[in-house]
Amino acid sequence: MERLTSFLAVTEFSWFDALDILIVAFIIYQLLLFIRGTHAVQMALGALVLVLLYWMSRWADLQTVNWMLRNFLPYIVFGVIVVFQAEIRKVLAHIGKAPLLGMFSGSHKTEELVDEVVLAVTTLAAQKTGAILVLEREMGLRSYIETGITLDAVLTYDLLVNIFTPGTPLHDGAVIIQGQRVAAVACFLPLTVNPALSRTLGSRHRAAIGVTEDTDALAVVVSEETGVISLVAEGRIRRDLDSRTLKQALLSALDVDVEEDDSAGLQVPEP
Repeated sequence: MERLTSFLAVTEFSWFDALDILIVAFIIYQLLLFIRGTHAVQMALGALVLVLLYWMSRWADLQTVNWMLRNFLPYIVFGVIVVFQAEIRKVLAHIGKAPLLGMFSGSHKTEELVDEVVLAVTTLAAQKTGAILVLEREMGLRSYIETGITLDAVLTYDLLVNIFTPGTPLHDGAVIIQGQRVAAVACFLPLTVNPALSRTLGSRHRAAIGVTEDTDALAVVVSEETGVISLVAEGRIRRDLDSRTLKQALLSALDVDVEEDDSAGLQVPEP
């Protein structure tokens, strides 16, 4: 503490230093956002353990361990480049898309996204076509995306209706939505094991409840048997929604300002 105090006392802190710290913090934050919900998290933790072990070996004078880690750690960088070459390309492409522009139109884009989802869902419900859509929020869904077929397409009404049309190769499974895009289709989701759920709920509803129990995602389900629209969040389901109440509930869950309505609350299904 004395060394830190003396260092701060003689160090002149300028605006450039503050900018330097903010840039580094932003880079670290974006890196954490990139690897969340993926297997890279475990690899990052493993690399952190090796780095900590390296410094402990220096502090405790463990010469053999220090020599091994000193010669091994540089190759981790090359391993990361080889393993994550596709993801690195995506990150570099994303950086070149003027990320700051989205800050000024996020709410408007979210409402447009909800409109497309509601229109597609009500159309599928009228046709009694089964469907399940999962909307990512704060927690990453990359592990579920990897179980399906990567699409990375702009979300539109026509695309969603076409995906769930019976007989098409991609209609079976869940659609996962990241931001304004359809990230993947035909994805597998974990089924809930809640014994209190009604037996009338099929595999789509149980999968929707399961993924929302494990993450903070939202799931919209259309029953193939009845055409009933349901919204699931935090493991709780609300059924028999129409286009108005579905839109209102989605906008409210996505933190977009809407008029308050007591009917938009989620309810636990009765056994």
